[in-house]
Amino acid sequence: MENYGLDLHGEMLLEEFRAKLPLYEKLQQVVFNLLTNRIKDIGLELNSMESRIKAEKSLAGKLHRKGQKYSSLSDITDIFGIRIITFYNEDVDRIASLAETIFDIDWPNSVDKRKQHKFDSFGYNSLHYICTLPKHLYFDPSFPEINEIRFEIQMRTALQHVWSAIQHDIGYKSEIETPMEYHRSLSRLAGLLELADNEFSRIRTAITDYRRRAQKLVMSGKFDKVELDGDTFRSYLQMRPFDKLNQKIAAITQAELQNAELMTYLPVLKMMKLDTLADVERFIHDNFDDAYQLALYQLGSTDIDILSETVGLQNLCIVYLLKMGSGKAGLIHLFNTINGKREQNAVLADLVLEQASHLSFMHK
Repeated sequence: MENYGLDLHGEMLLEEFRAKLPLYEKLQQVVFNLLTNRIKDIGLELNSMESRIKAEKSLAGKLHRKGQKYSSLSDITDIFGIRIITFYNEDVDRIASLAETIFDIDWPNSVDKRKQHKFDSFGYNSLHYICTLPKHLYFDPSFPEINEIRFEIQMRTALQHVWSAIQHDIGYKSEIETPMEYHRSLSRLAGLLELADNEFSRIRTAITDYRRRAQKLVMSGKFDKVELDGDTFRSYLQMRPFDKLNQKIAAITQAELQNAELMTYLPVLKMMKLDTLADVERFIHDNFDDAYQLALYQLGSTDIDILSETVGLQNLCIVYLLKMGSGKAGLIHLFNTINGKREQNAVLADLVLEQASHLSFMHK
């Protein structure tokens, strides 16, 4: 057993740690699983979550520096700790609120270092909770002391964590130990990171608000006010705008319609200069009959009994491109976009051109 040069009091605390290590290991397992499951339940995406039990050597170093501060091992609240790294500032508060509902918080010893962050101070701070595991949530007669052990949860954003790691790496501690020119430079960088943290949160909130407004406009049918993009097209698809054409086409051979992803057609619609959902509505209306006639020519002499839900939209795109004079090149681009680039797309374009050549819209 390694000799760390501790005094008698420190050696007694270290011996107590060795004896209670199984307790800490069990606590680590229980707490980590509880947090993992609860965070999953609320659908919060984290940058990372890690847990650790302080290594014996690290604990010995702490006892060597300030062992007299602790009368017993229970006074050392960070032997077991969890660090939770979020992407956004507000998610730190969500994690904190979640922790408050799960664990008993030792408020006098917990600290929100963010509130201590003065205008002229340096660096990033995080939220530290000192917690215990309540018996009503978990109790094991084999480990009766587990509910008395205090542990630490650290919560911070990814940028705060990066800054903390950089501080540690370069050995920065204070302006007294660091020349003022470096202190000023590091302070400017800290300010930029803080600004970035706030901007990420602001942008996420703005995007979420935009999506909600756009979805309301889509559901209200005010399509002329809704720009065509990924979010609005996804909401629009929930209204199943191509079902009527798909069902009419499926009825040709009494085929079953198979679910399919239509988002792959968004780049095609944008390429065709459809800028709003009103443009998409007109696109469907203006090409509905010709898209059906094309399907009728394609399927009328077959016994196909399964069709993809893309059939209606694909034929609408084909008809539109041919009416606009895009010809074979336009069709190849369409098939490259929805199917991926492959040699067969040129063959398919020739086949579709031949089929469409028999239809009236090609001779107007």
